[in-house]
Amino acid sequence: MRLEEFDYMLPEELISQYPIEERDDSRLLVVNRQDGRIEHWAFSDIFHFMEAGDVLVINDTKVIPARLFGKKETGGGVEILLLRQLKPAEPEEGNGKLNIWECLIKSSKRPKEGSRISFDECLEGEVIEKGSNGKCVVKFHSKGDFHEILDRVGRMPLPPYIKRDGELQDGQIDVERYQTVFARNKGAIAAPTAGLHFTQGLLSKIQKKGVKIVYITVHIGLGTFMPVRVEKVEDHVLEAEYFEIRQDAASLINTAVTNDKRIIAVGTSVTRALESAVVENRIIKPAARYTSLFIYPGYQFKIVDTLITNFHLPKSTPLLLVSAFAERAIISDAYQTAIEARYRFLSYGDGMMIL
Repeated sequence: MRLEEFDYMLPEELISQYPIEERDDSRLLVVNRQDGRIEHWAFSDIFHFMEAGDVLVINDTKVIPARLFGKKETGGGVEILLLRQLKPAEPEEGNGKLNIWECLIKSSKRPKEGSRISFDECLEGEVIEKGSNGKCVVKFHSKGDFHEILDRVGRMPLPPYIKRDGELQDGQIDVERYQTVFARNKGAIAAPTAGLHFTQGLLSKIQKKGVKIVYITVHIGLGTFMPVRVEKVEDHVLEAEYFEIRQDAASLINTAVTNDKRIIAVGTSVTRALESAVVENRIIKPAARYTSLFIYPGYQFKIVDTLITNFHLPKSTPLLLVSAFAERAIISDAYQTAIEARYRFLSYGDGMMIL
């Protein structure tokens, strides 16, 4: 299967640079994958497509301010994107903390092993291992709690297609809005964008219909940014993401399956986590591990019945997943309809519900 089959022309002006004023004022394109029917709704009305006993599975990950800007010992600037913590924080001499992370480093000249990078009077990094594709392992020395310092000196890791001028690039608006209202478990370096549309009021309406809301954790990682660089889809290797499905969540999902109710996944990362945790007979097993499950057309879904998602980049892994969930032709028609109707695309864009 060739990657170019999943290309489309996305007008640049449809790439949303800012969130809409109210989260659930986004538009919602509803697609029926059985007959290809398309309807236009407001996201705030999404509860009309849910029934008592259905389970809505939501990602409660919290985006960390994973972009760090520092200086090398030579005085040159360096930008670091935290990818994943490799070891739990350890005490260090002098009441400090030691954190080891896999990072993506951008610099005019790549730092050597042993190089030190200063970010703040309370935070310094040391490159201890160089990897491929710009990746390095960095040992951070912090005078105090690492995450508290990160909240002060780090910036939200907005995707590269959000392009703003100067100080607007990292505005306070992103600290609040590039985060879901139910974010609680720190670890993601990208927002679970399908969840950005939900408000507490909308969640209350959904619960009043008798829908069970289940939270799992998927720490969205580099895979959401990384382009697919192979011509043949099957040759792509997806970056692994950590997910956790607790016993109470698994039990609620399994009860719904037993009662022939729908499992509604909010986001492609939730979908991959659920599909990774299925054992025989559509049963979800509690899990806390990494998954690199790559879903593309031809995949047979085991547990997810309905998918809520955003509109994705051409030739991207999330687009491949939704093209597997519905027929590729149906998704292609839906995207063309969205473009003609001037829907907002990508992270801060509008939503889609695939029934």
